[in-house]
Amino acid sequence: MTSLYEHCNLCPRQCGVNRLKGEQGYCRETATLRLACASIHRGEEPPVTGQGGSGTIFVSGCNLGCTFCQNWQISRCAGAKTMGREVSSEEFAAICIALEEKGAENINIVTGSHAIPAIAEGIDCAREQGLKIPVLWNSSAYETEEALEILNTRVDAWLPDLKTLDPVLASRYFNARDYPERAKAAILKMLSLPHSLIIVRHLILPGHLESTREVLQWFAHEYETKFYAENAKNKVIVSIMTQFTPVNVTDMCTPHMRYVNREEYEQVLDWLGELGIEEGYCQELVRDSGWLPDFGRRNPFSARGDDVSELSSPVWHWKDT
Repeated sequence: MTSLYEHCNLCPRQCGVNRLKGEQGYCRETATLRLACASIHRGEEPPVTGQGGSGTIFVSGCNLGCTFCQNWQISRCAGAKTMGREVSSEEFAAICIALEEKGAENINIVTGSHAIPAIAEGIDCAREQGLKIPVLWNSSAYETEEALEILNTRVDAWLPDLKTLDPVLASRYFNARDYPERAKAAILKMLSLPHSLIIVRHLILPGHLESTREVLQWFAHEYETKFYAENAKNKVIVSIMTQFTPVNVTDMCTPHMRYVNREEYEQVLDWLGELGIEEGYCQELVRDSGWLPDFGRRNPFSARGDDVSELSSPVWHWKDT
């Protein structure tokens, strides 16, 4: 399976580099899987968090270029500033087993689109070692249908973003003009694969409510014509996120450098009712940056130093030896 890295066309970027020889494409990663941290996370949607928390595994590198990425330390940094450590399939499996033993209700793989072959091998290894909990795929949805097929039978639930359907915004803020069409195709591909749950996530961009309305209209239409009609036995729901935080990590332009305001929040709630989207989740209005992760700390999500009692509990970190 690692031969797919030889002329890498795993994602829509179609870089064509030989990652097996150490070449790097847009994602800035070779063929070796690198992880930043693994933790029991309690900040996901209720069915993901459950009672024991979600066993999140953060993958270094990314095939998008979001100008306000909250995980910029692991997604866009390169060279000496990069955060992450190379792991084998066996170590990946050991991390999964450790999360399960700590009470995680699932393995939640975050932003692994550029590393699907290595992650698939890691999942297989974990299953061989006795991993029993479900595996979740948490991604931007900037993926090819062929790459997602590799995850068939390996992933139990899908957590794709649907960032925008506006190619101008996609180019300006995510450095991927083709994101809308690619993401829609990826989400529909996920629908066709075995699963028990799809949560389509959308982050409200301040000052760009028209983009959110377009996403909600698409979701409402697809729910009636495809999500429900073709897949009634499985759940497909939307999750609206308000946690946009002004973090400028590149030279590209950034959406309005402010938080989502109350008027925008209430407008989105009105649209959910207007479009008949009744099942799903909507974050409370978030206007604080204290939750932003720092992957230089063993507990990236602890805003209060050693206090790990609320949002997350660390299990593995890239600085560990």
